[in-house]
Amino acid sequence: MEASVAIQILPETVDKDEIIRVVDNVIDYIKSTGLSYYVGPCETSIEGDFDQLFDVLKECHKIAINAGTPGVASYIKVTYHPEGDVLSIDKKVTKHHQ
Repeated sequence: MEASVAIQILPETVDKDEIIRVVDNVIDYIKSTGLSYYVGPCETSIEGDFDQLFDVLKECHKIAINAGTPGVASYIKVTYHPEGDVLSIDKKVTKHHQ
């Protein structure tokens, strides 16, 4: 694994139920990619190939728009090591969730 990303999707709506619905659509898409992921309370982490992850990030925005929000903003964090030396989600959080 050469990269990990974290994305927080922020649909342009003030209705909290609508925010949850749109974000759930995005998370369902992330789950469907087959990549390793971790859903947290404020962001979702995904790990894999650098180029594939950026395709996923782009699609997350499209999924939010297709779910009916007029616009979407996001916060994205990226860790990239071309030689594949990225700490995995498991190494980062497993000990805190036992």
